[in-house]
Amino acid sequence: MKIDQFLKHHGIGGNPFSEEDAQTDTVFKRSCLATIHHPAWDKFFGSPADPSTALVFGEKGSGKTALRLQVTSEMEAYNADHPGARVFVISYDDFNPFLDHFRDAVRGKDSGEALERWKLQDHMDAILALGVTKLVDALTAERTDLTPLSLDQRRDLLLLAALYDQSTREPIEKRWSRLRRRSGFRSLWSRRDLQIGFGTTLAVLALIAAFPSVRAMSILPWLVVPVLLGWIYWGWRLAKAEWNAKSIRRAVRVLSRDPAALRWELLWFQPSEIAGQPLPSTVRGGGEERYELLRKFQGVLNTLGYSGIVVLVDRVDEPQLIEGDPRKMRALMWPLLDHKFLRHPGIGFKLLLPIELAYYLEKEDKDFYDRARPDKLNLIKPLRWTGSSLYDLAGDRLKACAIEPAANGEGGPRLRQLVDPSVSDDSLKDALGNLRTPRQLFKFLHRLLEEHCHRHTEDAPRWTIDADTFRTCYSAHLRDLDAFDRGYGHG
Repeated sequence: MKIDQFLKHHGIGGNPFSEEDAQTDTVFKRSCLATIHHPAWDKFFGSPADPSTALVFGEKGSGKTALRLQVTSEMEAYNADHPGARVFVISYDDFNPFLDHFRDAVRGKDSGEALERWKLQDHMDAILALGVTKLVDALTAERTDLTPLSLDQRRDLLLLAALYDQSTREPIEKRWSRLRRRSGFRSLWSRRDLQIGFGTTLAVLALIAAFPSVRAMSILPWLVVPVLLGWIYWGWRLAKAEWNAKSIRRAVRVLSRDPAALRWELLWFQPSEIAGQPLPSTVRGGGEERYELLRKFQGVLNTLGYSGIVVLVDRVDEPQLIEGDPRKMRALMWPLLDHKFLRHPGIGFKLLLPIELAYYLEKEDKDFYDRARPDKLNLIKPLRWTGSSLYDLAGDRLKACAIEPAANGEGGPRLRQLVDPSVSDDSLKDALGNLRTPRQLFKFLHRLLEEHCHRHTEDAPRWTIDADTFRTCYSAHLRDLDAFDRGYGHG
């Protein structure tokens, strides 16, 4: 007997439980993204008009990635309905590039030692890099009108792009120059250093052309002096830009920024414009200049029609440098748990963290709680699923795969129809509750369908799963789940 045959008998087209990862789950993306939510969804999502922070601790497979995808989808729908007050979404879920550059910058002996030197400023640099790169991508692709930006905001946009744009689609100098021209910030011939240098050189050449007598070898060397004096200002600016570029490169440890390209971009700003700007530095402590850069970024976004920012933090256990080690995850994420940053006006952080980190949270001292204030972060610990909620989730997945969609959302296939009545409703829901997460639910139900179909032939099919098959398959799955918990340190 085939699984498709069994499912089609109940009006189900395709196996609703064959996928285990929301990232690749076609059923979830096609039919469940906007309709099926965890019971704590409202607390986690909040209001797009006033983005809030939420801190979630969940097991592997509990639905953290699904929450991230649903937030992204909901924000896209909200932005379509509110073009003048959109929400700018930053997905902070691929840490590998930042951690690789950071390890090279700090030159730690091993990953654990390197991560001990990770700070809040490194998170802020990574988030700004993701946000600025996404914004410049959008401005380039959509040919957005930049005239609403004030002159100061155009300067801020170009400064942020010089510091944080990490696009690999084209040479960064070419991309930045195109953004500068589109913003109308400053033309080539408006640069005073070049005006003085070229002006002095052209004046000397004109003098030589007008008066042939000055070509004598005794006079010509003296004409080099005014040329050199004319280019002294440019040389001083070049040296200062070189100094700033190297200083920024040392301070921003999570990015690989070419100092030569950064130097060229900094030369476009007048000394008076760059002198008072909050450039990242290793000299000043506390990272206050990052807050200033963040406020500049928010100001540019606000003028372009974005009233808020949402940062989605996920997949903390996946980077190569972390290796799934809870101690390394703690070293990476604890600097981010800073109340001042997480409650920054206009930004909502959605932190989807592994359940292993909840143990460390419970062991922290008063100083940590005073700094992080998790009680004000819409804490969800753990991301829990009951037997009833998993039963409803399974039913929603079955209805999403129904061959004939139910009228007005009523009716349609249910999990109860697939299991023999000898397994009572309470026993069924209690059994599902012990599975704890949607991923384990899907694994078990796929295994159950497979086992049932292996026990029967196409000539003598059975259209409900008997109690013996259910108990045998359930016991085997619980043993595997227990082994998984011991191997990965559940709880």
